[in-house]
Amino acid sequence: MIDGQQALRALAGVGTVGLAVLASACGHVGMDEFQSEVGLLREEMAEGDRVVQERVNAVDTRVDDVEARLDAVESELRNLEEEFDMTIERLESSLRVHLPVHFAFDDDRIETSQQGVLDRVGSVLTQYYPGAVLTVEGMTDPSGSAEYNMRLGQRRADAVRTYFIDSVGWLDGRIRAVSYGESQQRLVEPGAQGPGAVGRANRRAVIVIEQAEPGTPTTVSETT
Repeated sequence: MIDGQQALRALAGVGTVGLAVLASACGHVGMDEFQSEVGLLREEMAEGDRVVQERVNAVDTRVDDVEARLDAVESELRNLEEEFDMTIERLESSLRVHLPVHFAFDDDRIETSQQGVLDRVGSVLTQYYPGAVLTVEGMTDPSGSAEYNMRLGQRRADAVRTYFIDSVGWLDGRIRAVSYGESQQRLVEPGAQGPGAVGRANRRAVIVIEQAEPGTPTTVSETT
């Protein structure tokens, strides 16, 4: 965030130097001209102070707006936690939504029974934070090679991303998909692997809700 006080002190420093320069020149110019130059310099300093303060206020307002939107999204999503058996993790400037969207062994299809939670989450985001940037994280169980699981995790993340674009109406430039494969840090049940129900908890997708950075594109697809 811009430090308004530091900026104001910097401008004051510049003004002090300017006054010193003018004072040294006082012996070579008339007093009226000197006073006129001092007046102009003071006006420029006052205008600089005003511009800095406006920028500080604008940044504060933007931060407050982001926090308010995240608070609203978190509150609404927590109302869905019990209904859909999902969990929400609040981070410094984002929310991580652990969806109850799990995949069959070696599969990347979203089951019909799991589409409802994506629709509800999408509805909350559309209403309270349509400018957010979403990241879908795809995970697998430890079965198969690490390389294969990275690709499988990507297909799962892409499936959720595509669903949000096609069914929820989310802008493709505001949602990306990444894979964590069989990353040990992301496993819900370490070592559990399929086929069947075993390891299903690890075959999942997570959505991270982040604030939009200035200049974030709204129509360009960003897939990793």
